[in-house]
Amino acid sequence: MRWRGRRQSENVEDRRTMGRPVAAVGGGLGVLVIAVIIALLGGNPQQFLQQAQQAQQNQPAAVQGPGGELTAAEQEAGEFVSTIFADTEDVWTRLFAANELTYQKPVLVLFKDEVDSGCGRASSGTGPFYCPADQKVYLDTAFFGQLARQLNAPGDFAQSYVVAHEVGHHVQKLLGYTDQVDAIRQKVPEVEYNKYSVRLELQADFFAGVMLHHANQMYDFLEPGDVEEALNAAQAIGDDTLQRRSKGYVQPETFNHGTSEQRVRWFSKGFNTGDLTQGDTFGAKQL
Repeated sequence: MRWRGRRQSENVEDRRTMGRPVAAVGGGLGVLVIAVIIALLGGNPQQFLQQAQQAQQNQPAAVQGPGGELTAAEQEAGEFVSTIFADTEDVWTRLFAANELTYQKPVLVLFKDEVDSGCGRASSGTGPFYCPADQKVYLDTAFFGQLARQLNAPGDFAQSYVVAHEVGHHVQKLLGYTDQVDAIRQKVPEVEYNKYSVRLELQADFFAGVMLHHANQMYDFLEPGDVEEALNAAQAIGDDTLQRRSKGYVQPETFNHGTSEQRVRWFSKGFNTGDLTQGDTFGAKQL
């Protein structure tokens, strides 16, 4: 993927050289396990953060020690995600304007180990996430190493897919989908809510595809093998694939992000068409 030499976003908070917030004691193994699962799914864990860390949310964070200097690899990773984040700004500003809307740019927060967000305190184990409360995307770039090693999904275009997916959740927030699904959550049992969560995640996959479609048209950055990297990442984080990896069997009633086939298909649909009108996962009779 050709990404060097393009604009980097100005809407980036790089907290990686700051002191590390001291994590509150408690939470237990169950919280850690859930956090790891959410990280592997690569989705939007704000509901989990709000519930698991509600008691910590209003506490001032103590800071422990200096953050230290960034390595060359960390500096490059920051430059890369800042460039891709700028691409999302360019694309969504143009697409919103084409529909007589104004795109409100989110903020990208880069952190190491732990971070305080509008959705509570999170560790790197939570994975990349979007917080609707403060409209910021949070990312520890060390996650990309986990994506490559643990899920066998390496490559810079796979990483671009991750960034684009989280920004897709911001687009959903601006368009009202996030609030609608949150309202449903309060009214239905968890098993029923999972169905809406799947539709929300698949739409974020679709939006990621749309964004990367238009970004490539604008900047012509694709190289051989890039698309396969993104499809491989989408395949790797399907609910069924992750459950087979961790449990040896699948439980469809617990799916909240979609199967590998669904994630690949909706991302591909967005990437191949670039047509926002084809991304109504909530109105689709069959996902």
